[in-house]
Amino acid sequence: MNKYAGLLEDEDDIFMGSPKSKFWDILNTASDDLVKDQIDVLIEKFTVMETLLTKHHGEENLEQMIQKYTFEHSTEVEFNKKSTYVAITGEIVSRLDS
Repeated sequence: MNKYAGLLEDEDDIFMGSPKSKFWDILNTASDDLVKDQIDVLIEKFTVMETLLTKHHGEENLEQMIQKYTFEHSTEVEFNKKSTYVAITGEIVSRLDS
């Protein structure tokens, strides 16, 4: 998700708020069907990733691995989280007039 690095350097100037706050602004103004479709895409992607990780590392280790990685790589996780907000917001905005 590093393609959004330039957008996130000074997020308050570009977005007049954080990527998270802009995401929720857009989500609240988009049509219910559009939002439901996008959330469904996210749930599917999450489910696939969780399934792959569970098969590789085991269900009992998964939550602990996620917490440990989040703690040890908090800066990277936070940046990627912001990038994901930007990407999802872009997907919703690009479909607003469809």
